Formats: sequence, C-alpha cells, structure tokens
Amino acid sequence: MSPGPQCRVVLDNDWAGDPDGLVALAHHLLSPTNRVDLVTSSFLNPVFEPLGTGARRGAELARDLLGLIGASEDIPVLAGAERPLQDAEAPGAAALAIVAEARRDDPLPLMVVCGGPLTNIAQALRLAPDVVDRLTLVWVGGTLAADAWEYNRETDRAAADEVLARPGLRLRSFPLEAYERCAVSRAELEHDLGGSGVVGRWLWDRFVTLPIPEGMPVGGTWALGDSPPILLTALTDASSTFEARPSPGEHRVCTQVDLRLVLGDLLARLRLHEAARREQREHLSRKNDVRQEESG
Repeated sequence: MSPGPQCRVVLDNDWAGDPDGLVALAHHLLSPTNRVDLVTSSFLNPVFEPLGTGARRGAELARDLLGLIGASEDIPVLAGAERPLQDAEAPGAAALAIVAEARRDDPLPLMVVCGGPLTNIAQALRLAPDVVDRLTLVWVGGTLAADAWEYNRETDRAAADEVLARPGLRLRSFPLEAYERCAVSRAELEHDLGGSGVVGRWLWDRFVTLPIPEGMPVGGTWALGDSPPILLTALTDASSTFEARPSPGEHRVCTQVDLRLVLGDLLARLRLHEAARREQREHLSRKNDVRQEESG
C-alpha cells in the first residue's frame, strides 16, 4: 500500500539565493506524503544583490526545477515581495495566493513552509488575519540565543517581528542553532547529490554556479539548512528534539535535527525519481521500436 499525503504545503523561499532552498523544494516535490499546492518567492538580502529582481529570478529557478521534475503544470509559482515589509503597502501576488490557499476548504491541514524572510507571510496575515487559525507556519529562521544574528530574520526584521507577535499563530521553527548543524561536505554534495540523476546534477550545478560576494569565505562544507521542515511535512519529527517557547500563539522550536533521516530520504527520493524517469524513457523507446517494425 502506497502512502498518501498527510498535509498540503505552501513553500516560500528566496530561491535565487543559497541553493539549499532548491534542494528542499525538490525534496518536498518528490515526497508522496505531502502535497505541494503553491510555491512563492521572496527577495535576497542586499548583501547579495540590489533589491528589485531577486524574487522574480527565484520564481524562474523554481519553475525550472518543477519542469525538470515534471510538476510544472500542477503547481502555481508566484514571485513575491522584492523588498522588506512596508507600512500600508498593498499585498503582492504571493500574499494573495497564500491567503486564497489558506481559505480553501480541504481535508488536509495546511503547512506554510518559509525558508527565507517572512515578508510574504506578513503581508498575507495583514490582509487576512482570520487565516491564522487555518495554517501552521514552519520557519527556518530566528535564534535560541537572544543576541545572535540570523540571516532570514535580519533580512526583514520588521516582517519577522510582526509575524512572530501574531496572536493565535501555530509556529514550528528551526533556528540558527539547529539548521547550521545540517552541514555536509562539498565532496558529499558533488558525489551524492550530483550523482543522483538529472535532478541531483541540476541541484549541484546551482552550488557550483552560485555567485559568491567578494570577500565572503567559501569553506569545505555547506549547510542544507532549509531541508529540516520535511520532517514535519512528509517524514516524522519523532527522532528530532523540539521544545515549547513562550509565544502569543503556540511555538515549538527545534533544538536537534535528525539529519541522517533528512539526507537519506532526500538521496533516495532523487534516485527513485531517476530510476522511474529512465524506465519511462525505455518504455517509450520500446513502443517506438514496435511502431517502426509494424509500419515497416
């Protein structure tokens, strides 16, 4: 008996930035125990590029990946905010789509997974505060230590502060202290990820071609920090550690990630997809051979 989806998912991320977001997107798309219904993109921190184009470029990369996997016709991909949250601004297309998805009646619970700044989420909750009890927000961001700096939070601090102060919000978070432990070596990425079929090679190429700002050190490891939410949407959180945190709603924060489960399932999903792709190509080739023989 094949497993079915246990939740529906909205994936929001700065896809044009660190390729770990695209790795997480592929993992969600290939997992049969969640159903991806919407993909939205956000901007990059200005340290990487000027504001104005990051969300659009991220949406293009997400569409490329969906097309490679074969999911492009089923899942909308929308570019979201291109700059930090502003007062009294009109909600963008991404925020409108998130609200529409939250208001849609469906037997599956909705999990909104954000691996970047919370700008699109903040816009959606401003537009429709009533949807807060129709979703669970899963955020890769924030810190356990009060004085620590964290990229996703600081890229749009106003949005993060506004969302985290929202009464009634169900929040599951993977803070800096948890996600930075999801490190793998570049050799592992090249060999294991890049060696896992056409999708894995495409993902590895995003690491190879990522423009790194001058002066930023490049080491021998990379953190797949956007991958842990798959534990909540498609796998299990039983082998990871979560703790309750004071919150206006309900907040559980991850303090220890089961990286073995995440990485093992990711590579297996990529290889299974590649095997199915090859089998389909061989089947079509055999059908064409039969047709040619019959017509000859």
